[in-house]
Amino acid sequence: MAPPPPATGGGSNERTPLLPSGGSQSGNSPFGVTPQRLTHMLDPKDPDSLRELGGPEAICKALMVDPKVGLKQREQIGSDGSYHSEPFQVRREVFGRNTLPESQSVTFLQLLSAAYNDRTLIMLTIASAVSLAVGIYDDTWGSHKDDAVKVGWVEGAAIFLAVLVVCFTNAINDYQKEKQFQKLNAKKEDRTVKVRRDGNEVEIGVQEVNVGDILLIEPGDIVPVDGVYLTGHNMTCDESSATGESDAIKKGTLDEDRDPFILSGAKVLEGVGSMVVVAVGSQSFYGKIMMAMRQGESSETPLQRKLDVLAEQIAKYGMSAAILLLITLTIKYLVSCALAPEFPPYSIMFSHFVSIVIEAITVVVVAVPEGLPMAVTIALAYATTKMLKDGNLVRQLAACETMGGATVVCTDKTGTLTQNKMTVVRGFIAEREMRSRSDVQSFFEQLPKDLQKLLMQTIAINSTAFEGPDERGHIDFIGSKSECALLGFGKVCGLDYRSTRADHKPVRVYPFSSEKKTMTTIVPAESEGTFRIHAKGASEIILRSCTKYLDRDGQVQELDETQRNEFLRYISTFANNALRTFALAYKNIDSSELDCCSDDEAPLSDLIWIGVVGIQDPLRPGVRQAVEDCHHAGVIVRMITGDNIETARAIARDAGILTKGGQAVTGPQWRAMSPEEQHALLPRLQVMARSSPMDKQIMVQRLQERNEVVAMTGDGTNDSPALKLADVGFSMGIAGTEVAKEASDIILMDDDFKSIVKALRWGRAVNDSVRKFLQFQLTVNITAVLLTFISSVFSSDGQSALTAVQLLWVNMIMDTLAALALATEGPTDALLHRPPQQRNSALITFEMWRMIIGQAMFQVVINLLLLNHGLEIFHLPATSSGMAVLRTMVFNSFVFLQVFNQINCRRIQPHEFNVFANIHRDSGFILVQIFIVIAQWVLVTYGGIAFSTVPLTSSQWAGTLFIGMLSLPVGLLIRFLPDLSACFGLESANSPAQQHLPEVSTARMRMEASVRDVHHAVRFFSAIRSSQLSSKPGQQPAIDRINSNFLNESEPTVPLNRASTMPSGETTAAPTAAVSTSSSWTRVKKAVDKTNGKSSV
Repeated sequence: MAPPPPATGGGSNERTPLLPSGGSQSGNSPFGVTPQRLTHMLDPKDPDSLRELGGPEAICKALMVDPKVGLKQREQIGSDGSYHSEPFQVRREVFGRNTLPESQSVTFLQLLSAAYNDRTLIMLTIASAVSLAVGIYDDTWGSHKDDAVKVGWVEGAAIFLAVLVVCFTNAINDYQKEKQFQKLNAKKEDRTVKVRRDGNEVEIGVQEVNVGDILLIEPGDIVPVDGVYLTGHNMTCDESSATGESDAIKKGTLDEDRDPFILSGAKVLEGVGSMVVVAVGSQSFYGKIMMAMRQGESSETPLQRKLDVLAEQIAKYGMSAAILLLITLTIKYLVSCALAPEFPPYSIMFSHFVSIVIEAITVVVVAVPEGLPMAVTIALAYATTKMLKDGNLVRQLAACETMGGATVVCTDKTGTLTQNKMTVVRGFIAEREMRSRSDVQSFFEQLPKDLQKLLMQTIAINSTAFEGPDERGHIDFIGSKSECALLGFGKVCGLDYRSTRADHKPVRVYPFSSEKKTMTTIVPAESEGTFRIHAKGASEIILRSCTKYLDRDGQVQELDETQRNEFLRYISTFANNALRTFALAYKNIDSSELDCCSDDEAPLSDLIWIGVVGIQDPLRPGVRQAVEDCHHAGVIVRMITGDNIETARAIARDAGILTKGGQAVTGPQWRAMSPEEQHALLPRLQVMARSSPMDKQIMVQRLQERNEVVAMTGDGTNDSPALKLADVGFSMGIAGTEVAKEASDIILMDDDFKSIVKALRWGRAVNDSVRKFLQFQLTVNITAVLLTFISSVFSSDGQSALTAVQLLWVNMIMDTLAALALATEGPTDALLHRPPQQRNSALITFEMWRMIIGQAMFQVVINLLLLNHGLEIFHLPATSSGMAVLRTMVFNSFVFLQVFNQINCRRIQPHEFNVFANIHRDSGFILVQIFIVIAQWVLVTYGGIAFSTVPLTSSQWAGTLFIGMLSLPVGLLIRFLPDLSACFGLESANSPAQQHLPEVSTARMRMEASVRDVHHAVRFFSAIRSSQLSSKPGQQPAIDRINSNFLNESEPTVPLNRASTMPSGETTAAPTAAVSTSSSWTRVKKAVDKTNGKSSV
């Protein structure tokens, strides 16, 4: 069909510039409708707007497309009738391309700028600039102008180099993570769709779809664009990933009183059809959500906030020490000048004052922990790289350390705890029972031949699932998970569903719906003029529709009450074992009965019962152990699922999530409660069934109000708000939508719960690594500042024990290498054997302060002792050469003290005495120590003038090495010192201020439930015993009277979980006000009973 002539703009070739993703406001557009009018009718869905536009036919005309032909493959029309070399150029200028704007990606310079936007780094830059200026002045005009080697500039340049290393390391790591995420999305979007072009069906990439294309959709498709329904047959879509509505939606025309709008992100469950594309890219429903999610800004993590506070405090103390040193040395020099026989020249005084300023700046540089951001960056970069191998793609670098402090994990069931592979594991067909999945083949062979044929027919014909490549390219069944399970059962039994469907073309299909809970298909039977009805669905509904059943021999029998109750018993048994039950039935009819069948209501009457099957989504291997690991680590696991309450309870029990004394509620019950009732329930809440995305958001909010660090999993677009709200959001790499991934912090590449536990281990390892380095860093800084201050003030010439360049080696190189050594140790099992840290706990514990101060005091004393008595100890001459050797030995001893103190810092917990544990596996630590020792030898031997060193003999090396090794026994003695944290107002590692303990632990819930059970049993049997002694003839039977009195006198329980109760009289503190548990639980019970429409138990 030839397109209508394009509208002209009065002969003018000038047009308003168009945004690539936006719509044109120009009147020169050749199309009869604007992008705004098309998108307006989609969000929200507005049938009246569609009618105003004239319906789908008028939209197609306005978009210059014939629905039967589609767009021209080489469409090159222009607004003035001219032709363009680029196909669809004008169409894409007006309506946009089906891609999201590339401009949103963060450039490397932006990441570099963000990395530099740190207080510590900015402060270091200022310090480096001052040090560089003073150093250059001193080398050029000051006291070192005649030195052969100019080294005054080294300090400032080296500090600035450290800042650059930190910034570039951080930026490069973030840039690589962004590229990995883009690559993941590109792979996800690398798929094709079917469209109609030039009257032919062709496959094109999703990026090539245009507004006006006629898109052909079939079961299993994920619609990439927004459109309006044109034609089709029994099309049903699942739009839950976009709208949150769990019910499947029938698509059709307005005349059929059905939903004509098909949103991007919808999954086609059944039926086939075509639609005209009306919105693509950022104008589509999915694109708008994606663009909105990109605007979110990540907040600071608990560790970052603590480090900022600590850096400010250290800077203040360092500046105070530097000012005090400056004032002290200035006064000391002025006094010495005044007492001198002759006042020194002003040039000499100025040079000496510059030296004092350099000394003070050196103290500031030493005091500021420039290695701290380096350690955090290295620890996070190393952890995220290793986590990727464990199935975790970290999108937000800080989420790694946040996960280390997680106290609650709210997890989905399907695909995360379970394998998302529905499988038939039980069955009761024709009075024969299949007890396990391994019995499928033998069970099927025992059935009569006719029944085998009937069973395979009803499975293959009455289904919309099919076999094909999934999103990963693997051949699997696609469609409803339950139907896929039935087809899998048939495949094991030898079913070829394609040939069966080809031989039995359906004459009528009544698709499955959440309202009817059944699916029915009518096909021609083998006898001429007869037809067979195949029905399946919810077991209770199908059973109510049956009047006959098949016995063991495959013969039809009348269905009496005894047999009906037997079938109900099996249905109940399957359901109580966390199995989803599906019933199968059939009936033969003739052509006259077929003509009487309604087009909307399936003929579900007088059916013949075939049997019932139990379908299970099995737990992933290792899930129960992973949940136990979380419990040992003090992390509460809560399951939030859309399944019914019975299935949710059973799965949670199998996974170890629902324990004795724990509670399970449904989403409607949860929403019906007040915030106070929700807070009262939360300490014992372990399972939420029939939940909605809003329930997840409320759950996260309530938990965060209780100062919990919450990790949340989600896979749908509608889960994105909860993922954003949570402290750590986990999305699914396989089943998750792109919107959910954009909202998340970490992507589970394998959708496995065990990967969450691995992330927990790595997060705690990062936190420990930063603390280890912080302990070492502060020890070096305190020692260096005190040694510099004391030696400068009390020496006769005002010279420090360590020169500025030597301090640079200790402060810069040692810190950087220590960050590599202490920040790259992998996680151990011991990390999961302690509770998580409190959100607002102190970064440095009493045990760390004890080690820092103890080691610093020891090192200061040993170095001052060497300075003052080293000549006698090492038998050195009291000459300038002897002093040079002594100062070199002091420098060497200082470095070796730091080397062995690094080993001390490998373990920071109070119960960890073996600092060499697993050191043979920590190859990075060993290599760093070897490098430090070799570099120290080079500096001492060949440092010369630059480092103020002279070569040492082997005995002198051995002596300094021995002094350094003293750090190990001193560290061990410090660990045995008593815990005096209360005396100093500090937080011990084992104190409640450091450890986050659940308000009600699983062990306590089990104990309370067991005590209550025993208490009730004792009361019951005591009452029976006493009633038997006092029972008289003619009175109410004792056992009935006892049961009645016992139930009336028992404390009320909450009908949320039949397997457990909660003791009354206990008080649970909510964040805003104290909540009485007994009164709150009464309100909880009333809210639940009101939701259920029944009275209290």
